[in-house]
Amino acid sequence: MRSFKTITLILLWLAVLPAQAALEIRITQGAANAMPIAIAPFAFTGAAQPREQVDEIVMADLGRSGRFKPVPRDRFAQPNMGPGNIEFFRWRDRNVPYLVVGQVLENGTDYVVEFQLFDSASGQQMAGYRVPAKASGLRMAAHQVADLIYEKVIGVRGAFNTRIAYITSSPGSYKLEVADSDGYNAHTILNSDSPLMSPDWSPDARKIAYVSFENNRSSIYVQDVITGQRQRVSSHRGINGAPAFSPDGSRLALTLSESGYPQIYVLELSSGKLKRLTNDRAINTEPAWMPDGKRIVFTSNRTGKPQLYQVSAQGGAARRLTYEGEYNSAASVAPDGTKIALVNGDGGRFRIGIFDLESGELRIVTNGTLDESPSFAPNGSMVIYATKEGGHDVLAAVSEDGSVRQSLVLRGGEVREPDWSPFLN
Repeated sequence: MRSFKTITLILLWLAVLPAQAALEIRITQGAANAMPIAIAPFAFTGAAQPREQVDEIVMADLGRSGRFKPVPRDRFAQPNMGPGNIEFFRWRDRNVPYLVVGQVLENGTDYVVEFQLFDSASGQQMAGYRVPAKASGLRMAAHQVADLIYEKVIGVRGAFNTRIAYITSSPGSYKLEVADSDGYNAHTILNSDSPLMSPDWSPDARKIAYVSFENNRSSIYVQDVITGQRQRVSSHRGINGAPAFSPDGSRLALTLSESGYPQIYVLELSSGKLKRLTNDRAINTEPAWMPDGKRIVFTSNRTGKPQLYQVSAQGGAARRLTYEGEYNSAASVAPDGTKIALVNGDGGRFRIGIFDLESGELRIVTNGTLDESPSFAPNGSMVIYATKEGGHDVLAAVSEDGSVRQSLVLRGGEVREPDWSPFLN
């Protein structure tokens, strides 16, 4: 059995913070080839039934991924399916290839979630795990179960047990918030009467860099998500914007305009040492690191209109990456470094595109008119972004191939500038 000790500890780090309103997820488009999967109700052994229904959370996670199509309970081929009681032939006849059974065991004041994944064609177990969880972390344990199922079937690590950071606003109030990837367990990290912008997770998912306009000037802060302790790391004359953590967390790429024009710099966090990477009479902004930490992608209008460029993290000549469309900006690099999510502007519409670095192909994956701020999931399967819906700022997510779409709507207020966290373990 795999150990989940470290995962369990990490699952607790938001439990001490007050919960805010959740983001409501609406599936707006699913994949036509999604795989059926039957997830039986998890039995419970203990004195008091927990509030969180693990099996329902697992079903919701897999369903919103677009890769799975959970079988509704009223259409089960075997209504009483459970551990040690699976009639595989019934599921084969219904063309349901994957089956999940499990139980939640009370363990003192804590819980243990046990589950098994079966292949109905062979009748063989594909996976079986025990996931320990604190009472406050039972929902996260359910996300971990979904991650394990996703990885075993798809072959790619699941990203359900992750977080998203985003900015919410209402008249005179701005908040930096963090929620689970499904919109639940939303917590306010910072409450301000000044605008907040550009949140960016550290590689260990313990800190967030962001821009604040306190005292009517832009500054960049790095804040510990658990303790709330924050440090102002950049407050130069002019623009201090678009912070981006390096893959090892030791540096920030950022935009400064102290020389007159916005330029790309790298800030060494331990020493405060700055290194300037660009030097021209153009707007250079929105840096994003390549996974190797040696190169940075950024937006520049040096040829007249915004396009993406790449420069060494040590400086030097920049190389243009995008040519298709009159406007390409706001790069988010896929975890494997092969693709870039970006904002493509053409004919007055701004949509999210996926740019293939090897082929140079640009594929538009959204159909909005004002889509912005894309951010890849840590497994590269989805991109979260900001858009307009019914005149309001909302978040949305789209699969890397454009086949699955969902909206994340805040109940009251506006929400924008999402950033998807790294894996939590």
